This record gives sequence, structure tokens and C-alpha cells, in this order.
Amino acid sequence: LIAGSGALPRLIAEDRSLRGLGTFVIRYAGVDAPWADGLSHADLPYERPGALFDALRQAGAASICFAGAMRRPWLNPLRFDRKAFALLAKVPPLLLKRDDAMLRGFAALLEAEGFRIVAAHEQLAGLLAPEGVLGAVRPAASDRADAALAAEAAAELGRQDLGQAAVASGGRVIAREGREGTDAMLASLAPTTNARRGVLHKAPTPGQDWRLDLPAIGPQTLRRAAAAGLAGVSIEADGVLVLGLSETVEAADAEGLFLWARPRAAGEDAA
Repeated sequence: LIAGSGALPRLIAEDRSLRGLGTFVIRYAGVDAPWADGLSHADLPYERPGALFDALRQAGAASICFAGAMRRPWLNPLRFDRKAFALLAKVPPLLLKRDDAMLRGFAALLEAEGFRIVAAHEQLAGLLAPEGVLGAVRPAASDRADAALAAEAAAELGRQDLGQAAVASGGRVIAREGREGTDAMLASLAPTTNARRGVLHKAPTPGQDWRLDLPAIGPQTLRRAAAAGLAGVSIEADGVLVLGLSETVEAADAEGLFLWARPRAAGEDAA
């Protein structure tokens, strides 16, 4: 388990432990994952891929799962190991690519070493929300129209590999996700009236490798959407990770927001 920050890698590790399955955690420098202290793990710098491959093989790992948020690393050539120098023609160019292309490139490097890449939602059941309204609040017709508009904007962002989410309100797109992520986008919005209005939509990047970086929401997403004055959150059904479905639905209900797992409309790009 190559662990990033956030709840997802911890949830996967805990679930595997309950099922009697072993998990070896790779925790890179700068990743906030204190829960891994109690598990078999290795703390590594990004500049030592040779140490990564050695640690995985010594642990008997055959498959690798990426889970959680990671920042694009800055590499210090003074810390490179022999494997890093051997990969010198491949790794630095990957860091110049956009997120999806970069992750695909790193996955290819791991596969070339004989490891199989597995998706987070294959490791933890119930992560992908089925189609339908998931809470007590239902989206109005105007909300559904805003969700469709935000979905179009998110798809265009995805085609450019720039983001996976957008916000529409009153028939226009008012925010698009950037490199800073969904939370920063929501924080940039200020409620303009006392009435809730607008929809956050999240969806996978069109053509995305679902093993690597599916978008995710959780209870905090709903709370931040409420703080931004939105009416609700829509996600692509069976295409977005929901970290703690019952807790996320509870947060939506408590904030008076709808949570809608929206089917992909005809003509929209499939992931």
C-alpha cells in the first residue's frame, strides 16, 4: 500500500487487517499517515526507487495499491540511489507531465519491475456510490440542471488533465477545480444569499486509469459545500470514492444538502 494523506489508505489497511490479510505500507517523506506506525512499513524518500523495490520484494509484495493524496515531489539529485540514476531518463520527464499522465508513467515503471497495480475500490468494498439520491434531501429541477452544467465543466477539465470537479449555480459555472484541489475551490466561494444555491460535481477524468487516482468525497466535503452556500453535491455514480458512505450521508442530511450519485448522461465521456 503506497499511502498518501487522508482516510482512504488507513481504511484499506484496517479492512485488510480485519480480513486477516497482510499489508505492507510505503510512507513517503512528507505524507501524514501516523496510523502506519503500528503496521509493517517503510519510510522512504522519493529519490530512492531502488530502496522501494527492495522493500517491496523483501515484504513479499506482488501487488501495489495507491491510496490517498500526495503532492508532486521535488527531487534532490544528491539523494539518488543507483536505481534512480538508471531511471534518470524516465523519471524527471514524468514529473513535468500533468497528473494522470504522470501517474500512468509511474505505474508503468512499477509494472516493469514485476508488480501488479490494483485499484483502491477493489481493496475496500462499498467505496463507489451506486446511482441515486443518497440522503434525505432531493435535488430540485434547477439543481439537476446545474449538476449537468458542472458535469460538462468537470469533463472538460478532465480532458485537459487539470481537475475533476466544478461548481455551477443559476445556470452558469462559477468555479473550476485547480491544482490546489476541491477543498481550496470550495473555500474560494462565499455564500451570496441566505438561500442555498449551486452544485458541486465530481467525476473521474475521461479515459482515466481507475487504478490510480479516482476522485473522492467524504463528510468534510459536504460540510465545506455547506459553508460555501451550495445546495448540494453530485458525483458520477460508480465513479467516485465515498470515504465513509453512512457518515457522508449523515453530514449531507445534517447540513440540509442533497447528495446525488448522478448517472453519466448520454454523450458524456466514459472513464
